[in-house]
Amino acid sequence: MPYYTRVLSKDAEFPPFEELADFIHSGHPDFKLTVEEGTQEEWESLLLSGTDEVEVALLERIPIYDEGDVAEFIDDTQDCKPETGVQWLHEFLADVKNIYELQHLQGAETEEGGNALHALRSHLWERGDAILQADNEGFTNEEGFHIVWQFSDSVSGPWNMGILQDGTWHHFKMDLGDPDHREAFLNGEMPADLTVIRQSGPQG
Repeated sequence: MPYYTRVLSKDAEFPPFEELADFIHSGHPDFKLTVEEGTQEEWESLLLSGTDEVEVALLERIPIYDEGDVAEFIDDTQDCKPETGVQWLHEFLADVKNIYELQHLQGAETEEGGNALHALRSHLWERGDAILQADNEGFTNEEGFHIVWQFSDSVSGPWNMGILQDGTWHHFKMDLGDPDHREAFLNGEMPADLTVIRQSGPQG
């Protein structure tokens, strides 16, 4: 099965091809972007590859015209936890105007290719009014902290998480495999033995 990560943005304007190509060239000179579908002015999909032609990722821009275009994400998270994170996510999805979908290809498995892909995704996200999503993981808030649990039961390791309580995001790092941490997060609570990294309002 192909693996995807996504940037979901409220911004109807999308970055020009030239901006993205220059960004990759300046920060990762062994990689390049080329237009796969559309034109440089109105690109629909771009290919990130190495100068050795090894393909790293296919970036597709998906314009969102109404809530039906994000219905799959809403359906997939309807029964997820915590409920406060799901509610915030559904409200955010209603305002999404563009989805940038990255299909990870063979070159993404190398350290250099993975770094170039991560940089491109971060560049799209850091334009603002955007959240991140990854297959088999879930969604973040606008600050990049994980707010909806879609991991497998066997997952473990440290992860940046966010809980929304009384209109305030509480951000912290938890161990995904710790049953107490996991139970607290799913219940919309901070794990008792952890400290807040930072707090912010609901819109980041």
